[in-house]
Amino acid sequence: MNGIQDGVAVVTGAGSGIGRRTALRFAEEGASVVVADIVEDGGEETVRSIQDDGGDATFIRTDVTDEDDVDRMVEEAVDRYGGLDFAHNNAGLEGDSNALAEHSEANWDQVIDVNLKGVWRCMKREIPEMLEQGSGSIVNTASISGLTGSGGSPYVASKHGVIGLTRKATLDYADENIRINAVCPGIIDTPMVQRAGEDNPEMMDQMTAGVPAGRLGDPEEIAQAVVWLCSDDSSFVMGHPLTIDGGLTVQ
Repeated sequence: MNGIQDGVAVVTGAGSGIGRRTALRFAEEGASVVVADIVEDGGEETVRSIQDDGGDATFIRTDVTDEDDVDRMVEEAVDRYGGLDFAHNNAGLEGDSNALAEHSEANWDQVIDVNLKGVWRCMKREIPEMLEQGSGSIVNTASISGLTGSGGSPYVASKHGVIGLTRKATLDYADENIRINAVCPGIIDTPMVQRAGEDNPEMMDQMTAGVPAGRLGDPEEIAQAVVWLCSDDSSFVMGHPLTIDGGLTVQ
């Protein structure tokens, strides 16, 4: 994809699933990648996979609820690679799937802190670096739950918030040569979905049956979209929540 080679990318939640595939895709396109995740084993495994394929990557343990960690993540990218061109703010968690009145305040706070405030923390640190160098592209991971009411209420609220935050940030920085977009994955074959299937195997069949495409999405399909949104090939796309769901939300 045009404009990715020789760039520098940061990917949060890159130790598994969509984040790992996005980190690998950035590397395959010739970018240097800072792999950020709170789970060290997963992050290191992603780095090894990139390096085994001849790419350049470094892992930094990052808790997106910790401002110092986020600062260090961006500093590592700049110190090691000389700048920051792309960011995929992807770290997230699902939380409980209870009805609204059954959620604990602790669960609400944790989901919002990671999924929404974590994206805000990352953009707050990434954008000044991009402003200093004169350009940049950011993609935030929302969800089809940010477009519908499907999922636990903290998760749904957080993903609606990510889309709103993406749109507002676009208006703030579009004239500064910084593009900000979001992806809204549907039901993707990730560890998060696999965990749900372990608890309830019938749920996996039900989820698959509900997708018009007749299958779950592959993390690679999201990764391709993220890197495209960061590339020069999407230069006029701004503030857009790109839905990648096999037709689930058009029913």
